[in-house]
Amino acid sequence: MSGDKEEASSFGILRIYDDPEERRNKPESSDIFSQHEPQAQSQRGGVYGTPQWALQGLDRSERQTSWLSEAEPGEAAEFSPSSLPGSKFGRRGPSPPPSEEVWSFLRAVPPVADEVVRQRTPRASWKVGKLCHGKKVYATAISSSTHHVYTCGHGYIKVWDESALHAWNKAPQAQLNFQDHQSCVLTCKLFPDEQSLITAGLSRTLTLWDLAPTPRIRAQLASTGPMCYSLAISSNAQICLACFKGFVEIWDLRNQILIRKHEVPEYGSRCVDIAGNKFWTGGEDTNLYSWDLRSYQKLQQHSLHHEILSITHDPSEEWILVGLRTSDVIILHTHRKEKFKAVIQKYIHHHNLKFASCGSYFVTTMDESIHCLAAPSLQRLFQVEESTEILCCDVSSDNQYLVTGSKNSATVYQLLY
Repeated sequence: MSGDKEEASSFGILRIYDDPEERRNKPESSDIFSQHEPQAQSQRGGVYGTPQWALQGLDRSERQTSWLSEAEPGEAAEFSPSSLPGSKFGRRGPSPPPSEEVWSFLRAVPPVADEVVRQRTPRASWKVGKLCHGKKVYATAISSSTHHVYTCGHGYIKVWDESALHAWNKAPQAQLNFQDHQSCVLTCKLFPDEQSLITAGLSRTLTLWDLAPTPRIRAQLASTGPMCYSLAISSNAQICLACFKGFVEIWDLRNQILIRKHEVPEYGSRCVDIAGNKFWTGGEDTNLYSWDLRSYQKLQQHSLHHEILSITHDPSEEWILVGLRTSDVIILHTHRKEKFKAVIQKYIHHHNLKFASCGSYFVTTMDESIHCLAAPSLQRLFQVEESTEILCCDVSSDNQYLVTGSKNSATVYQLLY
Protein backbone atom coordinates (compact mmCIF):
# COMPACT_ATOMS: atom_id res chain seq x y z
CA MET A 1 0.00 0.00 0.00
CA SER A 2 1.10 3.54 -0.63
CA GLY A 3 0.14 6.77 1.05
CA ASP A 4 1.60 9.96 2.36
CA LYS A 5 2.03 10.20 6.11
CA GLU A 6 1.46 13.67 7.52
CA GLU A 7 2.10 14.87 11.04
CA ALA A 8 -0.44 16.76 13.15
CA SER A 9 2.03 19.63 13.52
CA SER A 10 1.12 20.75 9.99
CA PHE A 11 -2.47 21.52 11.04
CA GLY A 12 -3.68 25.09 11.27
CA ILE A 13 -5.14 26.02 14.67
CA LEU A 14 -8.75 27.21 14.91
CA ARG A 15 -10.50 28.79 17.88
CA ILE A 16 -14.07 28.25 19.04
CA TYR A 17 -15.68 31.50 20.20
CA ASP A 18 -18.99 32.44 21.81
CA ASP A 19 -19.66 36.07 20.84
CA PRO A 20 -19.58 37.39 17.24
CA GLU A 21 -18.10 40.65 18.59
CA GLU A 22 -15.26 38.63 20.07
CA ARG A 23 -14.33 37.38 16.58
CA ARG A 24 -14.67 40.80 14.92
CA ASN A 25 -12.67 42.66 17.57
CA LYS A 26 -9.72 40.35 18.02
CA PRO A 27 -6.40 41.50 16.49
CA GLU A 28 -5.50 40.28 13.03
CA SER A 29 -2.59 38.23 14.33
CA SER A 30 -4.98 36.10 16.38
CA ASP A 31 -7.38 35.32 13.53
CA ILE A 32 -8.32 31.66 13.56
CA PHE A 33 -7.22 31.21 9.96
CA SER A 34 -3.90 33.04 10.34
CA GLN A 35 -2.49 30.67 12.96
CA HIS A 36 -1.21 28.10 10.47
CA GLU A 37 1.97 26.26 11.25
CA PRO A 38 4.90 27.02 8.89
CA GLN A 39 4.42 23.80 6.96
CA ALA A 40 0.75 24.52 6.35
CA GLN A 41 1.58 28.03 5.17
CA SER A 42 4.16 26.80 2.73
CA GLN A 43 1.66 24.34 1.28
CA ARG A 44 -0.91 27.01 0.50
CA GLY A 45 0.86 30.32 0.82
CA GLY A 46 -0.39 33.90 0.76
CA VAL A 47 -3.86 34.82 -0.39
CA TYR A 48 -4.36 31.53 -2.19
CA GLY A 49 -4.65 29.64 1.11
CA THR A 50 -7.98 31.06 2.29
CA PRO A 51 -9.94 27.94 3.32
CA GLN A 52 -13.58 27.65 2.35
CA TRP A 53 -14.49 27.30 6.01
CA ALA A 54 -13.53 31.00 6.33
CA LEU A 55 -15.57 32.21 3.36
CA GLN A 56 -19.05 31.73 4.81
CA GLY A 57 -18.08 33.81 7.82
CA LEU A 58 -17.38 36.85 5.61
CA ASP A 59 -19.78 39.38 4.18
CA ARG A 60 -20.58 39.35 0.46
CA SER A 61 -17.83 41.78 -0.61
CA GLU A 62 -15.24 39.85 1.37
CA ARG A 63 -16.45 36.56 -0.12
CA GLN A 64 -16.07 37.90 -3.66
CA THR A 65 -12.48 38.93 -2.91
CA SER A 66 -11.74 35.55 -1.34
CA TRP A 67 -13.25 33.58 -4.23
CA LEU A 68 -11.05 35.47 -6.70
CA SER A 69 -7.98 34.84 -4.59
CA GLU A 70 -8.61 31.08 -4.44
CA ALA A 71 -7.46 30.55 -8.02
CA GLU A 72 -4.20 28.81 -8.67
CA PRO A 73 -1.15 31.12 -8.51
CA GLY A 74 -0.48 30.81 -12.23
CA GLU A 75 -4.07 31.52 -13.17
CA ALA A 76 -4.55 34.51 -10.87
CA ALA A 77 -1.15 36.17 -11.05
CA GLU A 78 -2.58 39.38 -12.44
CA PHE A 79 -4.76 39.72 -9.30
CA SER A 80 -2.03 38.77 -6.82
CA PRO A 81 -0.94 41.65 -4.52
CA SER A 82 2.69 40.63 -4.98
CA SER A 83 2.38 41.14 -8.75
CA LEU A 84 1.09 44.72 -8.57
CA PRO A 85 3.47 47.58 -9.44
CA GLY A 86 5.19 48.99 -6.40
CA SER A 87 4.27 46.09 -4.11
CA LYS A 88 7.86 44.94 -3.71
CA PHE A 89 8.84 48.38 -2.50
CA GLY A 90 5.94 48.90 -0.14
CA ARG A 91 4.12 51.31 -2.46
CA ARG A 92 0.61 51.02 -3.80
CA GLY A 93 0.21 50.63 -7.52
CA PRO A 94 -2.81 50.66 -9.82
CA SER A 95 -4.59 47.35 -10.36
CA PRO A 96 -4.35 46.03 -13.92
CA PRO A 97 -7.69 46.07 -15.76
CA PRO A 98 -9.37 42.65 -15.95
CA SER A 99 -9.20 40.96 -19.31
CA GLU A 100 -12.31 40.44 -21.45
CA GLU A 101 -12.23 36.74 -20.56
CA VAL A 102 -12.42 37.62 -16.85
CA TRP A 103 -15.31 40.06 -17.40
CA SER A 104 -17.13 37.44 -19.46
CA PHE A 105 -16.71 34.91 -16.65
CA LEU A 106 -17.91 37.32 -13.96
CA ARG A 107 -20.98 38.30 -15.98
CA ALA A 108 -21.88 34.62 -16.35
CA VAL A 109 -21.84 33.99 -12.57
CA PRO A 110 -25.40 34.34 -11.22
CA PRO A 111 -25.87 36.34 -8.01
CA VAL A 112 -26.15 34.29 -4.84
CA ALA A 113 -29.17 35.11 -2.72
CA ASP A 114 -28.47 36.13 0.86
CA GLU A 115 -30.84 33.47 2.20
CA VAL A 116 -28.81 30.81 0.41
CA VAL A 117 -25.43 32.11 1.55
CA ARG A 118 -26.51 32.65 5.12
CA GLN A 119 -28.15 29.35 6.03
CA ARG A 120 -29.98 29.70 9.30
CA THR A 121 -28.43 28.33 12.45
CA PRO A 122 -30.16 27.54 15.75
CA ARG A 123 -29.72 30.12 18.50
CA ALA A 124 -30.73 27.81 21.36
CA SER A 125 -32.29 24.47 22.24
CA TRP A 126 -35.26 23.53 24.36
CA LYS A 127 -35.41 20.19 26.16
CA VAL A 128 -38.89 18.95 25.29
CA GLY A 129 -38.94 15.27 26.18
CA LYS A 130 -37.31 12.09 27.41
CA LEU A 131 -37.60 8.63 25.87
CA CYS A 132 -37.29 5.93 28.53
CA HIS A 133 -35.41 3.17 26.73
CA GLY A 134 -34.69 1.17 29.91
CA LYS A 135 -31.08 0.30 29.04
CA LYS A 136 -28.07 2.14 27.64
CA VAL A 137 -28.79 3.84 24.32
CA TYR A 138 -25.71 3.12 22.23
CA ALA A 139 -27.16 4.38 18.93
CA THR A 140 -30.07 6.56 17.89
CA ALA A 141 -31.64 7.93 14.72
CA ILE A 142 -34.45 10.38 14.01
CA SER A 143 -36.49 10.60 10.81
CA SER A 144 -37.59 14.06 9.66
CA SER A 145 -40.50 12.88 7.51
CA THR A 146 -42.34 11.22 10.41
CA HIS A 147 -40.28 12.49 13.36
CA HIS A 148 -39.94 8.92 14.57
CA VAL A 149 -36.98 8.21 16.85
CA TYR A 150 -35.21 4.85 17.03
CA THR A 151 -33.28 4.07 20.21
CA CYS A 152 -30.96 1.08 20.01
CA GLY A 153 -29.10 -0.95 22.58
CA HIS A 154 -28.98 -4.37 24.22
CA GLY A 155 -31.73 -6.82 23.25
CA TYR A 156 -34.11 -4.52 21.39
CA ILE A 157 -34.85 -1.33 19.46
CA LYS A 158 -37.62 1.01 20.58
CA VAL A 159 -39.61 3.13 18.14
CA TRP A 160 -41.07 6.45 19.28
CA ASP A 161 -43.64 8.53 17.38
CA GLU A 162 -43.73 12.31 17.30
CA SER A 163 -46.12 12.60 20.23
CA ALA A 164 -43.51 10.97 22.48
CA LEU A 165 -40.91 13.59 21.61
CA HIS A 166 -42.82 16.17 23.66
CA ALA A 167 -43.45 13.92 26.67
CA TRP A 168 -41.48 12.56 29.61
CA ASN A 169 -42.95 9.14 30.28
CA LYS A 170 -44.84 8.06 27.16
CA ALA A 171 -44.61 4.43 26.03
CA PRO A 172 -42.91 3.64 22.74
CA GLN A 173 -44.94 2.99 19.63
CA ALA A 174 -43.17 -0.34 19.17
CA GLN A 175 -40.41 -2.51 20.60
CA LEU A 176 -38.41 -4.64 18.17
CA ASN A 177 -36.93 -7.58 20.09
CA PHE A 178 -33.88 -9.39 18.74
CA GLN A 179 -34.04 -13.16 18.23
CA ASP A 180 -30.73 -13.46 20.07
CA HIS A 181 -31.24 -11.61 23.34
CA GLN A 182 -27.47 -11.25 23.72
CA SER A 183 -27.30 -9.10 20.58
CA CYS A 184 -26.57 -5.44 21.10
CA VAL A 185 -26.83 -2.61 18.55
CA LEU A 186 -23.82 -0.29 18.82
CA THR A 187 -24.33 1.69 15.61
CA CYS A 188 -27.16 2.53 13.23
CA LYS A 189 -27.63 4.62 10.09
CA LEU A 190 -30.74 5.95 8.41
CA PHE A 191 -30.78 5.71 4.63
CA PRO A 192 -30.86 9.07 2.82
CA ASP A 193 -34.55 8.59 1.94
CA GLU A 194 -35.25 7.77 5.62
CA GLN A 195 -37.36 4.77 4.58
CA SER A 196 -34.77 2.23 5.77
CA LEU A 197 -32.40 1.73 8.68
CA ILE A 198 -29.32 -0.46 9.05
CA THR A 199 -28.07 -1.62 12.44
CA ALA A 200 -25.01 -3.52 13.65
CA GLY A 201 -23.03 -4.20 16.80
CA LEU A 202 -22.48 -7.22 19.00
CA SER A 203 -23.87 -9.64 16.44
CA ARG A 204 -22.64 -11.48 13.39
CA THR A 205 -25.18 -9.80 11.16
CA LEU A 206 -25.94 -6.39 9.72
CA THR A 207 -29.71 -5.90 9.83
CA LEU A 208 -31.66 -3.96 7.19
CA TRP A 209 -35.00 -2.59 8.37
CA ASP A 210 -37.90 -1.28 6.31
CA LEU A 211 -39.46 1.48 8.41
CA ALA A 212 -42.77 2.11 6.63
CA PRO A 213 -45.56 1.51 7.21
CA THR A 214 -44.29 -0.33 10.29
CA PRO A 215 -40.69 -1.39 11.03
CA ARG A 216 -39.81 -4.90 9.86
CA ILE A 217 -36.63 -6.76 8.97
CA ARG A 218 -35.93 -6.70 5.22
CA ALA A 219 -32.66 -8.66 5.28
CA GLN A 220 -29.87 -9.85 7.54
CA LEU A 221 -26.38 -9.70 6.06
CA ALA A 222 -23.98 -12.26 7.48
CA SER A 223 -20.83 -10.44 8.59
CA THR A 224 -17.42 -11.97 9.16
CA GLY A 225 -16.66 -10.33 12.51
CA PRO A 226 -18.17 -10.64 15.99
CA MET A 227 -18.50 -6.90 16.73
CA CYS A 228 -19.18 -3.97 14.42
CA TYR A 229 -18.12 -0.60 15.85
CA SER A 230 -19.26 1.81 13.17
CA LEU A 231 -21.33 2.05 9.97
CA ALA A 232 -21.27 4.43 7.01
CA ILE A 233 -23.59 4.69 4.00
CA SER A 234 -22.83 6.36 0.68
CA SER A 235 -24.97 9.33 -0.36
CA ASN A 236 -26.70 7.22 -3.03
CA ALA A 237 -27.36 4.41 -0.51
CA GLN A 238 -25.64 1.83 -2.70
CA ILE A 239 -22.57 1.17 -0.53
CA CYS A 240 -22.38 0.41 3.19
CA LEU A 241 -19.14 0.21 5.17
CA ALA A 242 -19.05 -1.79 8.40
CA CYS A 243 -16.03 -1.33 10.65
CA PHE A 244 -14.65 -4.30 12.62
CA LYS A 245 -11.39 -4.80 14.46
CA GLY A 246 -8.74 -4.96 11.75
CA PHE A 247 -10.99 -4.80 8.71
CA VAL A 248 -13.86 -3.00 6.98
CA GLU A 249 -16.63 -4.86 5.16
CA ILE A 250 -17.78 -3.16 1.95
CA TRP A 251 -21.36 -4.09 1.09
CA ASP A 252 -23.48 -3.62 -2.02
CA LEU A 253 -26.79 -2.71 -0.39
CA ARG A 254 -28.85 -2.93 -3.55
CA ASN A 255 -27.88 -6.54 -4.23
CA GLN A 256 -27.11 -7.35 -0.57
CA ILE A 257 -23.73 -8.87 -1.32
CA LEU A 258 -20.33 -8.46 0.34
CA ILE A 259 -18.00 -6.79 -2.18
CA ARG A 260 -14.80 -6.92 -0.17
CA LYS A 261 -13.33 -7.53 3.25
CA HIS A 262 -10.73 -4.79 3.35
CA GLU A 263 -7.90 -5.06 5.85
CA VAL A 264 -7.01 -1.95 7.86
CA PRO A 265 -4.67 -1.50 10.86
CA GLU A 266 -6.02 -3.51 13.80
CA TYR A 267 -6.13 -0.52 16.13
CA GLY A 268 -7.18 1.95 13.45
CA SER A 269 -10.66 0.61 12.86
CA ARG A 270 -13.00 2.01 15.49
CA CYS A 271 -14.62 4.60 13.19
CA VAL A 272 -15.43 4.74 9.49
CA ASP A 273 -16.98 7.27 7.13
CA ILE A 274 -17.43 7.58 3.38
CA ALA A 275 -17.28 10.70 1.22
CA GLY A 276 -17.39 10.38 -2.55
CA ASN A 277 -14.87 7.80 -3.74
CA LYS A 278 -12.91 7.79 -0.49
CA PHE A 279 -13.46 6.28 2.90
CA TRP A 280 -11.77 7.08 6.20
CA THR A 281 -10.89 4.95 9.22
CA GLY A 282 -9.36 5.69 12.61
CA GLY A 283 -9.13 4.46 16.17
CA GLU A 284 -6.80 3.74 19.05
CA ASP A 285 -3.56 3.95 17.07
CA THR A 286 -4.18 7.74 16.68
CA ASN A 287 -3.81 7.67 12.87
CA LEU A 288 -6.46 8.79 10.40
CA TYR A 289 -6.36 6.75 7.18
CA SER A 290 -7.99 7.58 3.85
CA TRP A 291 -8.60 4.86 1.25
CA ASP A 292 -9.63 4.79 -2.39
CA LEU A 293 -13.01 3.06 -2.69
CA ARG A 294 -12.21 1.91 -6.24
CA SER A 295 -8.62 0.66 -5.98
CA TYR A 296 -8.69 0.05 -2.17
CA GLN A 297 -5.25 1.64 -1.92
CA LYS A 298 -4.29 3.73 1.09
CA LEU A 299 -4.16 7.37 0.01
CA GLN A 300 -3.07 9.22 3.12
CA GLN A 301 -2.21 8.70 6.76
CA HIS A 302 -2.47 11.58 9.21
CA SER A 303 -0.77 11.17 12.59
CA LEU A 304 -3.07 12.92 15.09
CA HIS A 305 -1.27 11.79 18.29
CA HIS A 306 -4.56 11.14 20.11
CA GLU A 307 -7.18 8.41 19.93
CA ILE A 308 -9.90 8.89 17.32
CA LEU A 309 -13.45 8.46 18.64
CA SER A 310 -15.61 9.66 15.73
CA ILE A 311 -15.50 10.61 12.04
CA THR A 312 -18.15 12.40 9.99
CA HIS A 313 -18.44 14.60 6.88
CA ASP A 314 -20.34 17.73 5.87
CA PRO A 315 -23.26 17.51 3.39
CA SER A 316 -21.08 18.61 0.47
CA GLU A 317 -18.70 15.70 1.22
CA GLU A 318 -15.80 18.15 0.88
CA TRP A 319 -14.84 18.23 4.56
CA ILE A 320 -14.14 15.48 7.07
CA LEU A 321 -14.47 16.11 10.81
CA VAL A 322 -12.65 13.91 13.31
CA GLY A 323 -13.35 13.84 17.05
CA LEU A 324 -10.39 13.05 19.32
CA ARG A 325 -10.08 11.73 22.87
CA THR A 326 -8.81 15.19 23.85
CA SER A 327 -12.09 16.82 22.65
CA ASP A 328 -10.21 18.45 19.76
CA VAL A 329 -11.93 18.43 16.37
CA ILE A 330 -9.81 17.89 13.25
CA ILE A 331 -11.14 19.41 9.99
CA LEU A 332 -9.70 18.17 6.68
CA HIS A 333 -10.57 18.82 3.06
CA THR A 334 -11.20 15.59 1.18
CA HIS A 335 -9.22 16.65 -1.92
CA ARG A 336 -7.08 19.69 -1.10
CA LYS A 337 -4.27 19.90 1.42
CA GLU A 338 -6.26 22.03 3.85
CA LYS A 339 -6.38 20.79 7.42
CA PHE A 340 -7.17 22.47 10.72
CA LYS A 341 -7.59 21.66 14.38
CA ALA A 342 -10.13 23.21 16.75
CA VAL A 343 -8.35 22.88 20.08
CA ILE A 344 -10.32 22.18 23.26
CA GLN A 345 -7.91 19.94 25.22
CA LYS A 346 -10.18 18.15 27.66
CA TYR A 347 -9.79 14.41 28.15
CA ILE A 348 -13.09 12.61 27.52
CA HIS A 349 -14.53 9.11 27.17
CA HIS A 350 -17.15 9.75 24.49
CA HIS A 351 -16.99 12.11 21.50
CA ASN A 352 -19.76 12.18 18.90
CA LEU A 353 -20.07 14.40 15.83
CA LYS A 354 -23.13 15.07 13.68
CA PHE A 355 -23.32 17.58 10.81
CA ALA A 356 -26.68 19.22 10.11
CA SER A 357 -28.12 18.47 6.67
CA CYS A 358 -28.21 22.20 5.84
CA GLY A 359 -24.43 22.39 6.35
CA SER A 360 -24.51 25.56 8.45
CA TYR A 361 -23.76 23.94 11.82
CA PHE A 362 -22.73 20.71 13.50
CA VAL A 363 -23.20 19.16 16.93
CA THR A 364 -20.41 17.66 18.98
CA THR A 365 -21.06 15.83 22.26
CA MET A 366 -18.24 15.36 24.75
CA ASP A 367 -19.16 13.18 27.73
CA GLU A 368 -21.98 15.17 29.44
CA SER A 369 -21.64 18.30 27.25
CA ILE A 370 -23.44 19.24 24.02
CA HIS A 371 -21.87 21.93 21.84
CA CYS A 372 -23.61 23.28 18.74
CA LEU A 373 -21.09 25.09 16.51
CA ALA A 374 -21.66 27.19 13.41
CA ALA A 375 -19.86 26.13 10.24
CA PRO A 376 -17.51 27.47 9.13
CA SER A 377 -17.07 30.24 11.73
CA LEU A 378 -16.96 27.86 14.75
CA GLN A 379 -19.12 30.24 16.77
CA ARG A 380 -20.66 28.34 19.68
CA LEU A 381 -24.42 28.63 19.08
CA PHE A 382 -25.40 26.97 22.34
CA GLN A 383 -24.07 24.59 24.98
CA VAL A 384 -26.05 22.17 27.13
CA GLU A 385 -24.94 20.02 30.06
CA GLU A 386 -26.61 16.67 30.72
CA SER A 387 -26.48 14.73 33.98
CA THR A 388 -24.99 11.54 32.46
CA GLU A 389 -22.50 10.74 29.72
CA ILE A 390 -23.85 11.02 26.18
CA LEU A 391 -23.19 7.89 24.14
CA CYS A 392 -24.69 8.94 20.77
CA CYS A 393 -26.60 11.72 19.04
CA ASP A 394 -28.53 12.55 15.89
CA VAL A 395 -30.05 15.64 14.25
CA SER A 396 -33.22 15.42 12.16
CA SER A 397 -32.66 16.27 8.50
CA ASP A 398 -35.23 19.08 8.74
CA ASN A 399 -33.04 20.62 11.48
CA GLN A 400 -35.88 20.69 14.01
CA TYR A 401 -34.75 18.15 16.61
CA LEU A 402 -31.59 16.94 18.33
CA VAL A 403 -31.66 13.57 20.11
CA THR A 404 -28.99 12.28 22.51
CA GLY A 405 -28.69 8.78 23.94
CA SER A 406 -27.30 8.03 27.38
CA LYS A 407 -27.48 5.64 30.32
CA ASN A 408 -31.16 4.62 30.36
CA SER A 409 -32.90 7.02 28.03
CA ALA A 410 -32.74 9.43 25.13
CA THR A 411 -33.26 13.16 25.50
CA VAL A 412 -35.07 15.23 22.86
CA TYR A 413 -34.25 18.87 22.17
CA GLN A 414 -36.16 21.17 19.88
CA LEU A 415 -33.87 23.57 18.05
CA LEU A 416 -34.91 27.24 18.29
CA TYR A 417 -34.20 29.74 15.52
